[in-house]
Amino acid sequence: MKASTDNGLFTVRTLTTVGICAAAALALAGCGGGRKKEQAKLAPSQVTTIGVNSYLWRASLDSVSFMPLLQSDSAGGVIITDWYVNPKTPTERVKVSIAILDQDLRADALRVTAVREVAQGGGWVAAPVQAATVQKLEDIILTRARDLRRDSIGG
Repeated sequence: MKASTDNGLFTVRTLTTVGICAAAALALAGCGGGRKKEQAKLAPSQVTTIGVNSYLWRASLDSVSFMPLLQSDSAGGVIITDWYVNPKTPTERVKVSIAILDQDLRADALRVTAVREVAQGGGWVAAPVQAATVQKLEDIILTRARDLRRDSIGG
């Protein structure tokens, strides 16, 4: 019996090709399944798409949200504000830089610097920043980051 496509029957060659393709598909289907892959357990601070501790990052942004941002780089962990003039003291302006140095939520993973200028003689002149001011801002950021972490783990 000779099969022909003219009358709707398949040739031996077509049947062989279909059989080989089906066998190959079944063989490949068995390659990927069966075992569940173990997922690495990460600390909540490391489940992030940014390069630094996400709690410190969000807390830092929250803490300087009243100031205009000049630059923010989540991959590098750098936040730089533009000059901020407090309406209560218009003769003084402050600029803040925050660097997040690690993916862990630790006090030494945060570095805050501030620059202060005062209006004098029609221009701005550098003035010292009290160390307590920078320390207070670091404490505010760290407290906020701990609160965010505590809220995220439900405790």
